[in-house]
Amino acid sequence: MSKPDVTVVVAVYNTMPYLTECLDSLVGQSIGRERLQVVAVDDGSTDDSGKELDRFAQLYPDVFTVVHQPNSGGPAAPSNRALELATGRFVYFIGSDDHLGEEALERMVSCADANESDVVIGKMVGTNGRYVHQKLYTGNRDVTLDDPELPFTLANTKLFRRELIEKHGLRFPEDMPVGSDQPFTIEACVRARKISVLSDYTCYYAVKRGDASNITYRANHLARLRCVQRIMEHTAALIPAGPRRDAVFKRHFDWELTKLLQKDFPALDADTRRQVCEGVGVLVDAYFTDGLRDGTGVKRRVRFGLARSGAVEELTRAVAEETAHGAPPFLLEGGRAFATYPGFRDPAVGLDDRWYEVLGETVAGRLSAGTRLESADWDQHGTELNFVVTLRAGITGDTSSAVVALAQGAMPQSADKAGARKLPANAPRPQCVGTLTADAAADGGTLLTARIPLAATRSKRGVRLYVDVAGSTYEVPVRTEGQPMPLARRWGSDEPHRVAASTNTKGRLVVTTAPLREPKSGVGARLRRTLSRSKRK
Repeated sequence: MSKPDVTVVVAVYNTMPYLTECLDSLVGQSIGRERLQVVAVDDGSTDDSGKELDRFAQLYPDVFTVVHQPNSGGPAAPSNRALELATGRFVYFIGSDDHLGEEALERMVSCADANESDVVIGKMVGTNGRYVHQKLYTGNRDVTLDDPELPFTLANTKLFRRELIEKHGLRFPEDMPVGSDQPFTIEACVRARKISVLSDYTCYYAVKRGDASNITYRANHLARLRCVQRIMEHTAALIPAGPRRDAVFKRHFDWELTKLLQKDFPALDADTRRQVCEGVGVLVDAYFTDGLRDGTGVKRRVRFGLARSGAVEELTRAVAEETAHGAPPFLLEGGRAFATYPGFRDPAVGLDDRWYEVLGETVAGRLSAGTRLESADWDQHGTELNFVVTLRAGITGDTSSAVVALAQGAMPQSADKAGARKLPANAPRPQCVGTLTADAAADGGTLLTARIPLAATRSKRGVRLYVDVAGSTYEVPVRTEGQPMPLARRWGSDEPHRVAASTNTKGRLVVTTAPLREPKSGVGARLRRTLSRSKRK
């Protein structure tokens, strides 16, 4: 057999029935079997994975090399064994529960040859609910680790020039149960002459198994912590301190370390929580530069800070309370905004205000989640009618910028996901019409009561809160949240109007006014107008 263009490495452990689709996608590649080598290592599977590999080896003996070995505890050892047997100009790694698009290998090899690339990243998508970061795939282009998107795609599911692998002795650390592909991939990207992205074809389909038994989903907190420590230490030895290292470590703080401090953290036993905090704190001290700190959202930043301070109970309470009740209110003070998580301005915790401050991030979703309707009613005096609405807002301190107003027109679609939006800097800001009072709410927010006069006109307007947070104005539609709406009311004598409060299709509070005496219309009205014109002629 002549030297193949590409060797596909498949580390296999108990992945039936997904394995069959994976192998079928390899033998069906448009690159042709004569240009393909598949090295599959069965890492002590206890299902029928080993038998399935042997079946494919019998069907395609010129393509498949199959090795069976005792279980090693992770994909690193079988991947290293496969590299020893690889003969292709390029090496491609695929998870044995995933599969490829038919033209994947042909396109990636062609890209590598045309561009003299050492690494080619083919577009990868998730299936069955598997999350795959997509921001890298904005076009066919060359990238480096300086690009903020690349560090978020550090899986080894890429095409590597084998000459690069052997020149630098790249192998997978076999004592890492999860994340063992990251040191390999990061070093390959550091050493590569050129890294190319192929975005115009879906090369790779990453599958989340129906029972979520992928090893990434099974590892416990301490195992994952140890692995990310190894990854970051390896990276620090390759990349000097500075913006390039920060760009890589942003991924590890935003992703791997954040996952250790999510809603399952309070359920861990006390000793595990302490060990997680100690480990995260070491990494924060070593690698969480001021630039990374200020560029990290306040929710993550506070959790890292509490871990670093050893404030295990405050961190546990911060996670549990946010999971149960949502984010705490923002304290507005001197043009700045602070998220009042546990430990805020607590001398025993010892974190300065910067850890709790909103620093350039958009907080529309948090403001929306913290805003709820308390009551709505009409207040009529003679021919004057006011709409009286009380809502709870997730703000405290200087609330003088708050305005509750009736706004004409729909919110832009961009605001739908967050439930609110940050207004453009040049957007007009509604002024307060009527009166607005603010009182402390029992749950720590602020109760805003607006008394808004209604004009006798035809209109349909949404009830919205406007408030300035950290130098930006936010527009927050008020949701009805199942609160009872006041009965529609008629007012005015000379030109009587009707007003109603209702919930629109997005669950938002809308106030509609319209005249009771509508102009006559229809065929009869048109006929009368025609006859009237005829008489005047």
